[in-house]
Amino acid sequence: MSSITSPLKPEDKKVVGQVLQGALVDLLDLSLLTKQAHWNVIGHNFRTLHLQLDKIVSSARKHADTVAERAVAVGCNPDGRSTTVANHTEVPQLEAGYINDGKVVAAMTDILGSIVRRMRERIAATEKPDLVTQDLLIEITQDLEKHHWMIEAQR
Repeated sequence: MSSITSPLKPEDKKVVGQVLQGALVDLLDLSLLTKQAHWNVIGHNFRTLHLQLDKIVSSARKHADTVAERAVAVGCNPDGRSTTVANHTEVPQLEAGYINDGKVVAAMTDILGSIVRRMRERIAATEKPDLVTQDLLIEITQDLEKHHWMIEAQR
């Protein structure tokens, strides 16, 4: 069986692989939860939030793909299976059913905030082992912080 050769030292590859896997789980769960909110939001700000949530979903999916491809490029196997996401997510979860627009704003603010905190930890963790991955995480975090700001401003 063939494998991808890593440009990283084994100990650096381990750190980077764990960081990228955690980011992948966060981004996949973000896309799922945001779509759930998109389908179930109700209230005066329905249309605005409905459209805004779709932008977050698109962003999360794009970044998840980039993270998974980076993992493979450094010789790690990304795991985006639903059971993996369900068993390892640290993202706050939404309630089921219709969700009032104010609750969606509060929940998405918390969800994005929790992911941004972990992404910043991942940025710090990759400073020594892999600056390329760190740069990728910085770009993703910048985008997530923008979404966080735009959602939180509606509180």
